[in-house]
Amino acid sequence: MSFETLGLLPELLRAVREQGYETPTPIQLQAIPLVLEGRDLMARAQTGTGKTAGFTLPLLQKLAPHANSSASPARHAIRALILTPTRELALQVEESVRTYGKHIPLRSTTIFGGVNINPQTKALRAGCEIVVATPGRLLDHQGQGNLNFSQLEVLILDEADRMLDMGFIRDIQKILALLPVSRQTLLFSATFTDEIKQLASKFLKNPALVEITAQNTAAELVKQIVHPVDRERKRALLAHIIQSRNLEQVLVFTRTKHGANRLSEQLDRDGINSMAIHGNKSQPQRIKALEDFKKGSIRVLVATDIAARGLDIDQLPHVVNYELPQVPEDYIHRIGRTGRAGTEGEALSLVCVDEHRLLKDIEKLLRRELPKDVVTGYAPDPSIPAEPIQTGRQSGGGGGRSRGPARSSRPSSGSAPQGERGRHPSRPGFRGK
Repeated sequence: MSFETLGLLPELLRAVREQGYETPTPIQLQAIPLVLEGRDLMARAQTGTGKTAGFTLPLLQKLAPHANSSASPARHAIRALILTPTRELALQVEESVRTYGKHIPLRSTTIFGGVNINPQTKALRAGCEIVVATPGRLLDHQGQGNLNFSQLEVLILDEADRMLDMGFIRDIQKILALLPVSRQTLLFSATFTDEIKQLASKFLKNPALVEITAQNTAAELVKQIVHPVDRERKRALLAHIIQSRNLEQVLVFTRTKHGANRLSEQLDRDGINSMAIHGNKSQPQRIKALEDFKKGSIRVLVATDIAARGLDIDQLPHVVNYELPQVPEDYIHRIGRTGRAGTEGEALSLVCVDEHRLLKDIEKLLRRELPKDVVTGYAPDPSIPAEPIQTGRQSGGGGGRSRGPARSSRPSSGSAPQGERGRHPSRPGFRGK
């Protein structure tokens, strides 16, 4: 089936062809007709399934001036609001809006924290039909009187599960109270937890349900391998794998911002060009690091889970879990960065004795045991005991030798970037194991 069969406008079909796409993905095939019908939608799809185009294409069609009886009726009011958990994802979604809407006279802008609020205020006051925003900064603009939701037609929550995990539930509830009751609402999530279903029941009206892949399954095209190693030899093993296999464009995950910085510095000393991205980096720094990584001038990008959420890198060949995530579902999100758009990918996990329980949790979620491969010369010493994993500043060995009081074992691997953190960060995460 082709995009032409979905009833999209010629302007949208032209933009799709210019991007080289001919056949819609399953999520696009199912979601686009439902959105065009005006149905509320609850969709579950992993990253890399094409879900962003699955809602941006029908949204643009619904808002297109010539799809109405007159020119755009709300030149200075927001007609569509897309909420995302992070600024990286907000930028990615708005880029999709611009890409597919290049032949349609609609204006869009991104609203997120950690940057000067004045340019955002100027864009809002000039008027734009589509706003892509993180919850915290959106409420900041509401407090300054910069928002006009009187003519809002569509609300989209992208990666709703992550927004709940990051503590945005109360912000979302505040935003929902600002919006017209008569609207179309779309919710996209990688998982359908009880909390997601409860949230959806409160603000979706008789939603259509779309589920693309079995819940919590990893991308089928991703080859997953575990390399057992001592915590103090993780850095050496990572450098050995990259250099001996001549790997290019490797996305490496750590649990903490401090750990990301330390690892990036060590790789540079090993002659491997790398950069770290996390919540303490400025937005220009993060954008430049991502651009350099995409074009190949940076060989390794070291990231925390929050910073990497929403990264859209075509044909990324390698993901490395330098440290396993505390939450098993985050493993799914991490390896979902590769094996996208029909290309094969590889996910390597460097696992020390401290992380055996985390590995078991991941394998339980996947419902299978991951293959183990001990690299010659890096076999772990069985006499080394397990130590508690600390989620704050670590000694940098990769396992997490605790130097202070033990912290909770449940938080996300990196703090939310400034201006994006949920208003109630002390609230426990929603998802269980």
